[in-house]
Amino acid sequence: MTTPHSVPALGTHPAAGPNPGRAETRDQLSRATYDLLVIGGGILGISTAWHAAQSGLRVALVDAGDFAGATSSASSKLLHGGLRYLQTGAVKLVAENHFERRAVSKQVAPHLARPLTFYLPVYKGGPHGAAKLGAGVFAYSALSAFGDGVGHVISPERARRDVPELRTDGLRAVAVYGDDQMNDARMALMTVRAAVDAGTEVLNHAEVTGLRFTRGRVTGAELRDRLDGTEFGVDARLVLNATGPWTDHLRAMEDKAAAPSVRLSKGAHLVLRRTSPWKAALATPIDKYRITFALPWEDMLLLGTTDEEYEGDPRDVSVTDQDVTQILDEAAFSVRDQQLSRDLITYSFAGLRVLPGGPGDTSKAKRETVVSEGPGGMLSVAGGKWTTFRHIGRTVIDKLAKLPGRPLTDDMEPMRSLPRMPLPGIANPQAVAHRLLVDGPAPGPRMAPDTARHLATHYGSLAFDIARLANEDPSLAERVHPDAPEIRAQVVYARDREWAETAEDVLRRRTTLTVRGLDTPEVRDDVAKLLADRRS
Repeated sequence: MTTPHSVPALGTHPAAGPNPGRAETRDQLSRATYDLLVIGGGILGISTAWHAAQSGLRVALVDAGDFAGATSSASSKLLHGGLRYLQTGAVKLVAENHFERRAVSKQVAPHLARPLTFYLPVYKGGPHGAAKLGAGVFAYSALSAFGDGVGHVISPERARRDVPELRTDGLRAVAVYGDDQMNDARMALMTVRAAVDAGTEVLNHAEVTGLRFTRGRVTGAELRDRLDGTEFGVDARLVLNATGPWTDHLRAMEDKAAAPSVRLSKGAHLVLRRTSPWKAALATPIDKYRITFALPWEDMLLLGTTDEEYEGDPRDVSVTDQDVTQILDEAAFSVRDQQLSRDLITYSFAGLRVLPGGPGDTSKAKRETVVSEGPGGMLSVAGGKWTTFRHIGRTVIDKLAKLPGRPLTDDMEPMRSLPRMPLPGIANPQAVAHRLLVDGPAPGPRMAPDTARHLATHYGSLAFDIARLANEDPSLAERVHPDAPEIRAQVVYARDREWAETAEDVLRRRTTLTVRGLDTPEVRDDVAKLLADRRS
């Protein structure tokens, strides 16, 4: 018997079959009546579907685009307690965030989360002094039960050894604390996998064109498959609107007179090639409330983020030249100029934070979850933080159970009694990488170490399914692009096991090829051909 973190040999790992096709899934969605229909495949909707299915409910999840196709794959890639929230005295919030961060990084997805040391530089004339920040990082680590060590202050010289590109002009001291990092798209997809394993029916690229009503109550939705135009419907006892930036758009389908309930804030990021290795991240105060990040991520450097109110169509959100200038200028407070050349930028992306409606500066707004019920009984949920996705999912399910006139509690196991279920693939990434190298494809060349590490840290033990594909077909062991660790077997796996339908689904969210700046026409054509093989 194996433990949750043990790693079987490649030949003994059981292979999973492909997901059902879109036509089969549409047919299933059309014929059944679900306890819960979740509209929106961002992390809020995914987490709610996962917890609901664990509770014994019959659940369906649909999204107009790809899973995690918007805000949930456009974050700062952090699992964190929220150091800046201490500035506003939100001690309880930080403690709760830390609790969820530790649960995810230690028990739920240790194969997908990685500890990251943060350096918070204190410059002459900056918004905070060394003593204040030193006390702040100590309190921050205390609220995490010192699970990442004790927050403290180090010298500029020591910090420069770990971050060679750190700007030292006017640097007085550096405060140190710990948080965690992830690939948000991969974490979300693994949560979809967990929801499906628990019984959820899922379909991406399926747009809601209208809601179904029975005696004035919302009892389902009309949908259109955006890939082939097929129209179908889903019946459900309860409908959850988890569409993020589109929350009010769907609320208007229920009630044309619905007043806006949320506002949007745009956060832009840049991805750059690194000019030297980074062993820690930088979190640099810009003013009393805002921090700019410089994070080593996926062998590159991630810079961001902006925070400005957004009032346009969520589909049109993009990174402007003004955003690029702002991010580079703010990074220059603590990062040397040679690392901030525009020529090093491989990718840029922007996401929309969903905030409670109301006036005021978006950078000072609380990152809290907004839950409301419409006149037709549809529940809408928006906002919150990536770090607390499990907690938000549990909270929504608890609210569903308490709604009057809803016999959901007859079928539900109380959420508080559920174990801390791990995401699929839980295993020690180092052990997985070692096993991939030992049991790699034969008689051909062994798997490259960077590919083994990449598979282990993005799939956990599910990496063995990908290695098996490469073993059975040597052409799938080839790299998608010579400068990236991904292999062609990952495209086939994304097609058959991770609901990838388009080249964008694969290149932007199932792999890191787009963010590395390797989304070439040749790569896109190769991916498209592999995706088409199943359909042919």
